[in-house]
Amino acid sequence: MLFWKKKFRLAALMAGGLLACSMFTGCGGDSGGGSATGDEIVVGSNFELTGNHAQYGSNAAKGFKLAIKEINEAGGIDGKKIKIVEADSKSDAAESVNAATKLISDDKVVALVGPAVTANVIAESQVAADNKVSVIAPAATNPDVTVENGAVKPFIFRSCFIDPQQSEVMAQFAAQDLNAKTAVLYLDSSSDYSKSLGRIFKEKFEAAGGQVVMEEAFLAKDQDFKAALTKIQTANADVIFVPAYYEEVGKIVKQARELGINATILGTDGWDDSKVVDIAGKDALNNTYFCTHFFEGDGDVQAFLNAYKGEYNENPNVFAALGYDSGKMLVDAIQRGGSDSEKIRDNIETIKDLKVGTGVITMDAATHNPIKGIVVIENKDGARSLRTKISPQG
Repeated sequence: MLFWKKKFRLAALMAGGLLACSMFTGCGGDSGGGSATGDEIVVGSNFELTGNHAQYGSNAAKGFKLAIKEINEAGGIDGKKIKIVEADSKSDAAESVNAATKLISDDKVVALVGPAVTANVIAESQVAADNKVSVIAPAATNPDVTVENGAVKPFIFRSCFIDPQQSEVMAQFAAQDLNAKTAVLYLDSSSDYSKSLGRIFKEKFEAAGGQVVMEEAFLAKDQDFKAALTKIQTANADVIFVPAYYEEVGKIVKQARELGINATILGTDGWDDSKVVDIAGKDALNNTYFCTHFFEGDGDVQAFLNAYKGEYNENPNVFAALGYDSGKMLVDAIQRGGSDSEKIRDNIETIKDLKVGTGVITMDAATHNPIKGIVVIENKDGARSLRTKISPQG
């Protein structure tokens, strides 16, 4: 779901090397990471609680906490409660490395959940791998999070589907369900998330017989999109694909409709927040669709929705749901093999048909990506309805 930058790998490598040299309890022998002590199993929460991405990280952290609270209230695991130690990655890749280093070396966590942003997950991954501590990333959708140069990263996993899956689903939906022949891409040029999704959508849409007739760009935090939208209007395309986050999406949709653009507008999971209705307006969002991880009307997700509302007195957004899924995955791995760090890794890799908040997950051992369903949502008169549900493949 979120972007990454290669330049942060150097920070991760340096910190990982220092940590590997200085730690003896954390990475000595064949068993890495921490361990359960006394009546507790210590796990790390490394999320963006402050900074530009705090809205993503804080919601994911809330979902994760709920999953852990549920198992603790049910008696824990073999009589031991799970203790979460929280760190704030401060929406910064270097700080994510620092936070992971502290959690592993000082707090002796047996696994990490988070961060939310792809760049921050990639930054911490070397430190975690050097110390054989598994990371579950709730919302990092870039393929390179778990696979690098064709090889899977042994200790890095995720609970979300990846960018290529989203783009392929929406390209097929445009071509087959909507019978679209032409499309415009309107991308956030400051976001690798958006650019990656746009590139794959174009490839898949054109392979299905469609044509991308125009590409335009904006920057995150832009407020006025009318100049580009006026150009887009001249293309008279059947669909406009806007793979971006809800703050900009709401403004783009609102301004597009004000200009008289009535084309179908498509998006991805970055749209998935109720605030998009407040920004765009109910009428403007008519004839828009996006894919995401769950639909609140689905019977399979009601237990999670009710639990989350009961805990926080609010509806969960997609980040909260994926944080909860990550927590359920970690609990399952510990239940099946105890709190040894490497056994946790093995058990995350072999997750099969696990019931989580957004549905059912099976882990693909070759890629460390979950095999899970995708839903396409239609916005109409301020409400959301399920247009189609695509079963997991793999």
